[in-house]
Amino acid sequence: MINFNVPPYAEKAADYIQECVKNQKICGDGPYTHKCSQWIEERTGTTKCLLTTSCTHATELAALLTEIQPGDEVIMPAYTFVSTADAFALRGAVPVFVDIRPDTMNLDEKRIEAAVTDRTRVIVPVHYAGVACEMDTIMDIARRHHLAVIEDAAQGIMASYKGKALGTFGNFGCFSFHETKNYSMGEGGALLIRDEKDVEEAEIIREKGTNRSKYFRGQIDKYTWVNLGSSYLPSDMNAAYLYAQLEKADEINEARLSLWNRYWENLLPLAEAGKIELPTVPEGCVHNAHMFYIKAADLEQRTAFIAHMKQNGILSVFHYIPLHTAPAGQKFGRFHGEDRYTTRESERLARLPMYYGLTLEQVDEICGVVRRFYS
Repeated sequence: MINFNVPPYAEKAADYIQECVKNQKICGDGPYTHKCSQWIEERTGTTKCLLTTSCTHATELAALLTEIQPGDEVIMPAYTFVSTADAFALRGAVPVFVDIRPDTMNLDEKRIEAAVTDRTRVIVPVHYAGVACEMDTIMDIARRHHLAVIEDAAQGIMASYKGKALGTFGNFGCFSFHETKNYSMGEGGALLIRDEKDVEEAEIIREKGTNRSKYFRGQIDKYTWVNLGSSYLPSDMNAAYLYAQLEKADEINEARLSLWNRYWENLLPLAEAGKIELPTVPEGCVHNAHMFYIKAADLEQRTAFIAHMKQNGILSVFHYIPLHTAPAGQKFGRFHGEDRYTTRESERLARLPMYYGLTLEQVDEICGVVRRFYS
Protein backbone atom coordinates (compact mmCIF):
# COMPACT_ATOMS: atom_id res chain seq x y z
CA MET A 1 0.00 0.00 0.00
CA ILE A 2 1.30 3.48 -0.88
CA ASN A 3 0.11 5.70 1.95
CA PHE A 4 -1.42 9.09 1.31
CA ASN A 5 0.93 10.69 3.85
CA VAL A 6 3.99 9.78 5.91
CA PRO A 7 5.05 12.38 8.52
CA PRO A 8 8.41 14.01 7.71
CA TYR A 9 11.41 13.02 9.79
CA ALA A 10 15.00 14.24 9.91
CA GLU A 11 17.70 12.05 11.39
CA LYS A 12 18.98 14.60 13.92
CA ALA A 13 15.56 14.81 15.60
CA ALA A 14 16.25 11.93 18.00
CA ASP A 15 19.53 13.54 19.13
CA TYR A 16 17.88 16.90 19.66
CA ILE A 17 15.04 15.40 21.67
CA GLN A 18 17.56 13.51 23.80
CA GLU A 19 19.35 16.80 24.40
CA CYS A 20 16.11 18.32 25.74
CA VAL A 21 15.68 15.40 28.12
CA LYS A 22 19.30 15.45 29.24
CA ASN A 23 19.20 19.19 29.92
CA GLN A 24 15.87 18.81 31.75
CA LYS A 25 14.26 21.46 29.57
CA ILE A 26 11.18 19.94 27.98
CA CYS A 27 8.51 22.63 28.59
CA GLY A 28 7.71 25.53 26.29
CA ASP A 29 10.03 28.29 25.11
CA GLY A 30 13.21 26.27 25.48
CA PRO A 31 16.26 26.48 23.21
CA TYR A 32 14.69 24.63 20.27
CA THR A 33 11.51 26.69 20.40
CA HIS A 34 13.68 29.80 20.04
CA LYS A 35 15.72 28.23 17.24
CA CYS A 36 12.57 27.39 15.26
CA SER A 37 11.09 30.85 15.81
CA GLN A 38 14.33 32.54 14.75
CA TRP A 39 14.56 30.36 11.64
CA ILE A 40 11.02 31.31 10.61
CA GLU A 41 11.67 35.00 11.24
CA GLU A 42 14.81 34.92 9.11
CA ARG A 43 13.29 32.91 6.28
CA THR A 44 10.00 34.83 6.05
CA GLY A 45 11.06 38.32 7.09
CA THR A 46 8.27 38.57 9.65
CA THR A 47 8.78 40.88 12.62
CA LYS A 48 8.08 38.17 15.19
CA CYS A 49 7.25 34.47 15.19
CA LEU A 50 5.75 32.67 18.18
CA LEU A 51 5.61 28.88 18.06
CA THR A 52 2.24 27.48 19.17
CA THR A 53 0.65 24.15 19.97
CA SER A 54 -1.26 24.17 16.66
CA CYS A 55 -2.26 26.36 13.75
CA THR A 56 -5.71 26.38 15.34
CA HIS A 57 -4.25 28.02 18.42
CA ALA A 58 -2.25 30.45 16.29
CA THR A 59 -5.52 31.52 14.65
CA GLU A 60 -7.24 31.81 18.03
CA LEU A 61 -4.37 34.01 19.21
CA ALA A 62 -4.81 36.20 16.14
CA ALA A 63 -8.55 36.46 16.80
CA LEU A 64 -7.86 37.61 20.36
CA LEU A 65 -5.28 40.12 19.17
CA THR A 66 -7.76 41.66 16.73
CA GLU A 67 -10.24 41.94 19.64
CA ILE A 68 -13.02 40.07 17.88
CA GLN A 69 -16.36 40.60 19.65
CA PRO A 70 -19.73 38.82 19.52
CA GLY A 71 -21.62 39.83 16.39
CA ASP A 72 -18.53 40.84 14.43
CA GLU A 73 -18.26 39.38 10.93
CA VAL A 74 -15.23 37.63 9.46
CA ILE A 75 -14.98 36.98 5.71
CA MET A 76 -13.45 33.64 4.67
CA PRO A 77 -13.93 30.79 2.21
CA ALA A 78 -16.17 27.87 3.11
CA TYR A 79 -13.66 25.56 1.44
CA THR A 80 -11.26 25.32 4.37
CA PHE A 81 -10.57 23.35 7.53
CA VAL A 82 -12.92 23.95 10.46
CA SER A 83 -10.24 25.74 12.51
CA THR A 84 -10.43 28.76 10.20
CA ALA A 85 -14.00 29.39 11.35
CA ASP A 86 -13.77 27.95 14.87
CA ALA A 87 -11.25 30.54 16.03
CA PHE A 88 -13.77 33.32 15.42
CA ALA A 89 -17.04 31.52 16.16
CA LEU A 90 -15.65 30.71 19.62
CA ARG A 91 -15.64 34.46 20.25
CA GLY A 92 -19.20 34.90 19.05
CA ALA A 93 -18.25 36.27 15.65
CA VAL A 94 -20.05 35.27 12.45
CA PRO A 95 -18.05 33.56 9.70
CA VAL A 96 -19.24 35.01 6.39
CA PHE A 97 -18.39 32.55 3.65
CA VAL A 98 -17.81 33.69 0.08
CA ASP A 99 -17.22 31.66 -3.05
CA ILE A 100 -13.85 30.34 -4.22
CA ARG A 101 -12.00 30.52 -7.50
CA PRO A 102 -12.23 27.25 -9.43
CA ASP A 103 -8.63 27.50 -10.64
CA THR A 104 -6.79 27.74 -7.29
CA MET A 105 -9.57 26.76 -4.85
CA ASN A 106 -8.74 29.99 -3.00
CA LEU A 107 -11.01 32.74 -1.75
CA ASP A 108 -12.32 34.68 -4.78
CA GLU A 109 -10.95 38.17 -4.24
CA LYS A 110 -13.64 39.58 -6.55
CA ARG A 111 -16.40 38.40 -4.17
CA ILE A 112 -14.99 39.89 -0.96
CA GLU A 113 -16.01 43.53 -1.19
CA ALA A 114 -19.70 42.78 -1.76
CA ALA A 115 -19.69 40.80 1.51
CA VAL A 116 -18.34 43.70 3.60
CA THR A 117 -20.83 45.25 6.05
CA ASP A 118 -20.51 47.70 8.93
CA ARG A 119 -19.91 44.66 11.17
CA THR A 120 -17.02 43.21 9.17
CA ARG A 121 -13.74 43.21 11.09
CA VAL A 122 -11.42 40.69 9.45
CA ILE A 123 -10.66 39.00 6.13
CA VAL A 124 -9.14 35.51 6.35
CA PRO A 125 -7.52 34.39 3.07
CA VAL A 126 -6.65 30.68 3.06
CA HIS A 127 -3.67 29.77 0.87
CA TYR A 128 -4.87 26.39 -0.35
CA ALA A 129 -2.17 23.87 -1.30
CA GLY A 130 0.50 26.49 -0.65
CA VAL A 131 -0.68 28.57 -3.61
CA ALA A 132 -1.20 32.21 -2.69
CA CYS A 133 -4.46 34.11 -2.75
CA GLU A 134 -4.40 37.40 -4.68
CA MET A 135 -2.97 39.35 -1.76
CA ASP A 136 -2.57 42.70 -3.54
CA THR A 137 -6.32 42.89 -4.09
CA ILE A 138 -7.18 41.56 -0.65
CA MET A 139 -4.86 43.99 1.15
CA ASP A 140 -6.27 46.88 -0.88
CA ILE A 141 -9.83 45.98 0.16
CA ALA A 142 -8.69 45.67 3.78
CA ARG A 143 -7.01 49.08 3.74
CA ARG A 144 -9.98 50.84 2.19
CA HIS A 145 -12.45 49.32 4.65
CA HIS A 146 -10.14 49.42 7.69
CA LEU A 147 -10.17 45.67 8.16
CA ALA A 148 -7.58 43.35 9.70
CA VAL A 149 -6.18 40.49 7.64
CA ILE A 150 -5.30 37.13 9.20
CA GLU A 151 -3.66 34.75 6.74
CA ASP A 152 -4.45 31.08 7.15
CA ALA A 153 -1.14 29.88 5.77
CA ALA A 154 -1.43 26.45 7.39
CA GLN A 155 -0.23 24.91 4.11
CA GLY A 156 1.95 27.84 3.06
CA ILE A 157 5.42 27.67 4.61
CA MET A 158 8.19 28.09 1.98
CA ALA A 159 5.66 29.51 -0.50
CA SER A 160 5.45 33.11 -1.67
CA TYR A 161 3.45 35.72 -3.57
CA LYS A 162 5.38 38.16 -5.77
CA GLY A 163 8.58 37.38 -3.88
CA LYS A 164 7.14 37.78 -0.37
CA ALA A 165 6.55 34.89 2.01
CA LEU A 166 2.98 33.79 2.68
CA GLY A 167 1.88 34.69 6.19
CA THR A 168 3.66 38.07 6.13
CA PHE A 169 1.11 40.22 4.28
CA GLY A 170 -1.65 40.44 6.87
CA ASN A 171 -1.58 41.66 10.44
CA PHE A 172 -1.01 38.04 11.38
CA GLY A 173 -0.14 34.81 9.60
CA CYS A 174 -0.67 31.26 10.83
CA PHE A 175 1.44 28.20 9.96
CA SER A 176 0.71 24.55 10.71
CA PHE A 177 3.26 21.91 11.69
CA HIS A 178 0.76 19.07 11.93
CA GLU A 179 2.02 15.64 10.85
CA THR A 180 0.34 16.10 7.45
CA LYS A 181 2.30 19.25 6.64
CA ASN A 182 5.59 19.75 4.78
CA TYR A 183 7.42 20.23 8.09
CA SER A 184 6.02 18.72 11.26
CA MET A 185 6.27 18.68 15.02
CA GLY A 186 3.38 16.21 15.33
CA GLU A 187 0.96 18.86 16.54
CA GLY A 188 2.10 22.46 16.29
CA GLY A 189 1.89 25.80 14.58
CA ALA A 190 3.26 29.33 14.52
CA LEU A 191 1.88 32.86 14.69
CA LEU A 192 3.63 35.41 12.48
CA ILE A 193 3.27 39.01 13.65
CA ARG A 194 3.75 41.88 11.22
CA ASP A 195 3.62 44.92 13.52
CA GLU A 196 5.94 45.38 16.47
CA LYS A 197 3.11 46.97 18.48
CA ASP A 198 1.31 43.60 18.64
CA VAL A 199 4.25 41.54 19.90
CA GLU A 200 4.01 42.20 23.64
CA GLU A 201 0.26 41.53 23.79
CA ALA A 202 0.72 38.33 21.78
CA GLU A 203 3.35 37.13 24.24
CA ILE A 204 1.03 37.88 27.16
CA ILE A 205 -1.92 35.99 25.70
CA ARG A 206 0.31 33.05 24.76
CA GLU A 207 1.73 32.87 28.32
CA LYS A 208 -1.59 32.47 30.18
CA GLY A 209 -2.13 36.22 30.36
CA THR A 210 1.14 36.90 32.16
CA ASN A 211 4.21 38.99 31.32
CA ARG A 212 6.41 35.93 31.89
CA SER A 213 8.24 36.35 28.57
CA LYS A 214 9.60 39.73 29.71
CA TYR A 215 10.66 38.14 33.00
CA PHE A 216 12.65 35.40 31.22
CA ARG A 217 14.38 38.06 29.14
CA GLY A 218 15.38 39.88 32.34
CA GLN A 219 13.28 42.95 31.55
CA ILE A 220 11.32 42.71 34.83
CA ASP A 221 12.21 41.18 38.21
CA LYS A 222 8.94 39.22 38.59
CA TYR A 223 5.98 38.35 36.43
CA THR A 224 2.27 38.56 37.12
CA TRP A 225 -1.19 38.16 35.59
CA VAL A 226 -1.84 41.20 33.41
CA ASN A 227 -4.59 40.15 30.98
CA LEU A 228 -6.68 37.24 29.74
CA GLY A 229 -4.75 34.48 28.04
CA SER A 230 -4.21 30.77 27.71
CA SER A 231 -1.38 28.26 27.28
CA TYR A 232 -0.27 28.13 23.67
CA LEU A 233 3.34 26.95 24.18
CA PRO A 234 4.43 23.64 22.65
CA SER A 235 6.92 21.38 24.40
CA ASP A 236 10.52 22.04 23.47
CA MET A 237 10.77 18.35 22.50
CA ASN A 238 8.23 18.99 19.75
CA ALA A 239 10.25 21.99 18.62
CA ALA A 240 13.40 19.87 18.60
CA TYR A 241 11.71 17.38 16.27
CA LEU A 242 10.72 20.27 13.97
CA TYR A 243 14.08 22.03 14.03
CA ALA A 244 15.85 18.99 12.59
CA GLN A 245 13.61 19.36 9.51
CA LEU A 246 14.02 23.13 9.27
CA GLU A 247 17.79 22.63 9.06
CA LYS A 248 17.19 20.74 5.80
CA ALA A 249 14.12 22.70 4.70
CA ASP A 250 15.45 23.44 1.23
CA GLU A 251 16.27 19.78 0.63
CA ILE A 252 12.77 18.74 1.70
CA ASN A 253 11.18 21.47 -0.41
CA GLU A 254 13.16 20.54 -3.52
CA ALA A 255 12.28 16.86 -3.08
CA ARG A 256 8.58 17.65 -2.85
CA LEU A 257 8.74 19.93 -5.90
CA SER A 258 10.40 17.13 -7.87
CA LEU A 259 7.53 14.81 -6.97
CA TRP A 260 4.96 17.49 -7.88
CA ASN A 261 6.60 18.09 -11.25
CA ARG A 262 6.74 14.35 -11.95
CA TYR A 263 2.99 14.08 -11.30
CA TRP A 264 2.39 17.02 -13.63
CA GLU A 265 4.46 15.56 -16.46
CA ASN A 266 2.84 12.15 -16.11
CA LEU A 267 -0.73 13.38 -15.97
CA LEU A 268 -0.60 16.30 -18.41
CA PRO A 269 -1.72 14.11 -21.36
CA LEU A 270 -4.91 13.18 -19.45
CA ALA A 271 -5.55 16.86 -18.78
CA GLU A 272 -4.93 17.78 -22.42
CA ALA A 273 -7.40 15.07 -23.41
CA GLY A 274 -10.01 16.72 -21.17
CA LYS A 275 -10.33 13.75 -18.81
CA ILE A 276 -9.03 15.50 -15.66
CA GLU A 277 -7.99 18.95 -14.48
CA LEU A 278 -4.62 19.67 -12.88
CA PRO A 279 -3.70 22.32 -10.26
CA THR A 280 -3.23 25.94 -11.32
CA VAL A 281 -0.34 28.07 -10.04
CA PRO A 282 -0.90 31.70 -11.13
CA GLU A 283 1.94 33.95 -12.25
CA GLY A 284 3.73 35.50 -9.28
CA CYS A 285 2.98 32.55 -7.01
CA VAL A 286 5.73 30.17 -5.90
CA HIS A 287 4.16 27.10 -4.30
CA ASN A 288 5.69 24.55 -1.93
CA ALA A 289 4.33 21.29 -3.37
CA HIS A 290 2.17 20.80 -0.32
CA MET A 291 -0.17 18.59 -2.30
CA PHE A 292 -0.93 17.28 -5.74
CA TYR A 293 -4.55 16.87 -6.71
CA ILE A 294 -6.62 16.14 -9.77
CA LYS A 295 -10.21 17.07 -10.49
CA ALA A 296 -12.59 14.40 -11.72
CA ALA A 297 -15.71 15.12 -13.75
CA ASP A 298 -18.05 15.02 -10.76
CA LEU A 299 -18.66 13.46 -7.33
CA GLU A 300 -19.69 10.10 -8.78
CA GLN A 301 -16.53 9.78 -10.83
CA ARG A 302 -14.35 10.89 -7.91
CA THR A 303 -15.89 8.26 -5.65
CA ALA A 304 -15.18 5.58 -8.21
CA PHE A 305 -11.65 6.93 -8.73
CA ILE A 306 -10.75 6.81 -5.01
CA ALA A 307 -12.13 3.25 -4.79
CA HIS A 308 -10.09 2.25 -7.86
CA MET A 309 -6.91 3.66 -6.36
CA LYS A 310 -7.46 1.84 -3.07
CA GLN A 311 -8.12 -1.44 -4.87
CA ASN A 312 -4.72 -0.98 -6.50
CA GLY A 313 -2.90 -0.31 -3.22
CA ILE A 314 -2.85 3.51 -3.30
CA LEU A 315 -4.56 5.79 -0.79
CA SER A 316 -6.13 8.83 -2.40
CA VAL A 317 -8.38 11.15 -0.39
CA PHE A 318 -10.71 14.07 -0.92
CA HIS A 319 -10.59 17.24 1.11
CA TYR A 320 -13.00 19.60 2.87
CA ILE A 321 -16.75 19.37 3.11
CA PRO A 322 -17.65 23.06 2.59
CA LEU A 323 -18.27 24.62 5.98
CA HIS A 324 -21.50 26.37 5.02
CA THR A 325 -23.09 22.96 4.33
CA ALA A 326 -22.06 21.56 7.73
CA PRO A 327 -24.38 21.72 10.79
CA ALA A 328 -22.06 24.10 12.69
CA GLY A 329 -21.51 26.24 9.61
CA GLN A 330 -25.26 26.71 9.22
CA LYS A 331 -25.60 27.46 12.93
CA PHE A 332 -22.76 29.94 13.37
CA GLY A 333 -22.12 31.37 9.90
CA ARG A 334 -23.71 32.35 6.61
CA PHE A 335 -22.83 32.23 2.93
CA HIS A 336 -22.80 35.51 1.05
CA GLY A 337 -23.69 35.48 -2.63
CA GLU A 338 -23.91 32.49 -4.93
CA ASP A 339 -22.22 29.16 -4.23
CA ARG A 340 -21.16 28.77 -7.84
CA TYR A 341 -17.92 26.87 -7.32
CA THR A 342 -17.36 25.98 -3.66
CA THR A 343 -19.53 22.88 -3.48
CA ARG A 344 -19.11 21.80 -7.10
CA GLU A 345 -15.32 21.98 -7.10
CA SER A 346 -14.98 20.42 -3.64
CA GLU A 347 -16.85 17.35 -4.92
CA ARG A 348 -14.43 16.88 -7.82
CA LEU A 349 -11.07 17.16 -6.10
CA ALA A 350 -9.00 14.08 -5.21
CA ARG A 351 -5.56 14.28 -3.57
CA LEU A 352 -2.76 11.91 -4.53
CA PRO A 353 0.01 10.68 -2.18
CA MET A 354 2.57 13.39 -1.44
CA TYR A 355 5.25 13.28 1.25
CA TYR A 356 8.97 13.60 1.81
CA GLY A 357 10.32 10.11 1.16
CA LEU A 358 7.93 9.23 -1.65
CA THR A 359 10.01 8.22 -4.68
CA LEU A 360 9.76 9.26 -8.30
CA GLU A 361 9.28 5.58 -9.18
CA GLN A 362 6.28 5.41 -6.84
CA VAL A 363 4.83 8.53 -8.48
CA ASP A 364 5.20 6.81 -11.86
CA GLU A 365 3.40 3.77 -10.44
CA ILE A 366 0.59 5.94 -9.03
CA CYS A 367 0.17 7.74 -12.34
CA GLY A 368 -0.03 4.42 -14.15
CA VAL A 369 -2.97 3.45 -11.94
CA VAL A 370 -4.60 6.83 -12.62
CA ARG A 371 -4.21 6.32 -16.36
CA ARG A 372 -5.78 2.87 -16.17
CA PHE A 373 -8.87 4.35 -14.51
CA TYR A 374 -9.28 6.86 -17.32
CA SER A 375 -8.33 4.53 -20.19
